[in-house]
Amino acid sequence: AGSPGAVEAGGPSGSPVRGAADGPPQHVRQLYALVSETLRYSPVLDALLAGAALLQAEKKLPPHLAKVLVYDLLFGKGLKCGGRWKALARRHRARLQAELARLKVQRKVSRNEDLLAPAEGASPGAPQLPRYVRVNTLKTCVDDVIDFFKRQGYSYLGKAASVEELSSLSGKKFLLDLHLPELLVFPPQTDFHNNQLYTSGHIILQDKASCLPAFLLSPATGSHVIDACAAPGNKTSHMAAILKNKGQIFAFDLDTKRLATMNTMLMRAGVTSFELAQQDFLTVDPRDSKYSKVTYILLDPSCSGSGMVNRVPTEEATPSAERLQALAGFQRKILSHALSFPAVRRLAYSTCSVHQEENEDVVHAVLQEQGSAFRLVNVLPSWPCRGLATFPGAECCLRASPADTLTNGFFVAVLERCGEEAAVPSSLPTSAEESLQQGRGVHPGTAHKKKRKKQRVKE
Repeated sequence: AGSPGAVEAGGPSGSPVRGAADGPPQHVRQLYALVSETLRYSPVLDALLAGAALLQAEKKLPPHLAKVLVYDLLFGKGLKCGGRWKALARRHRARLQAELARLKVQRKVSRNEDLLAPAEGASPGAPQLPRYVRVNTLKTCVDDVIDFFKRQGYSYLGKAASVEELSSLSGKKFLLDLHLPELLVFPPQTDFHNNQLYTSGHIILQDKASCLPAFLLSPATGSHVIDACAAPGNKTSHMAAILKNKGQIFAFDLDTKRLATMNTMLMRAGVTSFELAQQDFLTVDPRDSKYSKVTYILLDPSCSGSGMVNRVPTEEATPSAERLQALAGFQRKILSHALSFPAVRRLAYSTCSVHQEENEDVVHAVLQEQGSAFRLVNVLPSWPCRGLATFPGAECCLRASPADTLTNGFFVAVLERCGEEAAVPSSLPTSAEESLQQGRGVHPGTAHKKKRKKQRVKE
């Protein structure tokens, strides 16, 4: 996904984009929303800038800042900046509005959001992704959020029965997700950045695939957990909700600014039992007594990002073989390091990559290194996309894609220490149609056991 830095990098010192980043928390939230939406509208803004010849007329205006100004002028809540930037944008308002009207006629659409086409690089015919909204159970409950949206004029259609049902959403209709019990699903392009529930931390805007690692790791209440590569913090806040703020989360990241933003987000979400550290997880000593009670680890390391639908346009679409091998080497190293924590019982490894080298190959190599110490857990059997059949047991892993699961491209594997009794995680739902198979794992090179103990968990 695009980062705010991609837009911020174009703004000179003293620009409205940079100035807001150093302001109070509410300004940081507004900045994040502005940058996020500017990136989402990026192809449309490119067309408007070209059609209005704005950059030719204003040669000193950086292109990235131009996008922010035009977004706020035409699609946002009006220009909040002052001085020369506001004057500059207003000089070109009529021309830009005319260009926007022309673009709508050309594309045969009536609404601004209809200008948003599927992201460049998506497979032909790939569906647009729904807007996923995770209910933050540290502050509220699903029923209350559903009631709130109903009062705002939305129509609640109940729990989805299939992925296809999610793809048919339109207008002000929404569903409860069929896999994750605290995830609501709205039509594509539904914007909640200025919604009261979002700004107060009662809901988190998070892609469904990104919710899977914490959901499947599902640490027991009161546990000590490590989030090894934590920023921007959505998965951290999800784990805190599963833990009910009981226990301890140790979160690591190297980037100071990302950690500061993460701290603000976690505080807004009501997360209390966490400790942030600006540290490379590979340098963390597994034998440090501080981590002697860590039994769960969430590992979402740096990857190619090849599964992300809304990639920043300047990002490399297909990484080279050399880059993939370098990433895979790092991922194997950090996964092995995570498994060296003496008390760890369960680990979720995830990437937003579609490449086998970063996914199945990494998991297989590390499991082989570990011998019989760890095994793969066969999670969420109803999930339609499984790991590539590159080694026995790879089907225990999950894959996600825009075409098959209406999410970003994603990979998740859950590893468990052998000999441990695997408690069925309390956050995992079952229904009359589905029984989760959480308790047994598969060693590489062994066949699945056919009989599995069924366990029903109340939603």
